[in-house]
Amino acid sequence: MAYRFETLKVLVVEDNQPMLELAKSILQTFGVGTIYTAMDGEQGFTLYCQSNPDMVIADWMMQPCDGISLTRRIRNDRRSPNPYVPVILMTGFSEKRRVIAARDAGVTEFLVKPFNARDLYRRIVQVI
Repeated sequence: MAYRFETLKVLVVEDNQPMLELAKSILQTFGVGTIYTAMDGEQGFTLYCQSNPDMVIADWMMQPCDGISLTRRIRNDRRSPNPYVPVILMTGFSEKRRVIAARDAGVTEFLVKPFNARDLYRRIVQVI
């Protein structure tokens, strides 16, 4: 089944500019209507509160606020417009303990780097 994403609003939070551009480019290829971008979790949370996206895709390893901390803020901060928004966490680490830590923080899906467009599409479909 092919999904139509033109009304979807996605926030991508990634501190590596080439990876941020790659994720944004893939989402544009999928037809995602609105893509917001941030370079760290602090900026990401502020933008999240302002834009109230339908989905968040965040990198785990960022400074000063990483993807796990961002997810916890989305889930628990009283300013969060939707504590139940799906969060897809991107990471280069796939050890079981990390997956469990991400799940316990409230991450919805886990995307291991390097990934391709099909991998990202599957995660998006899974959270839909």
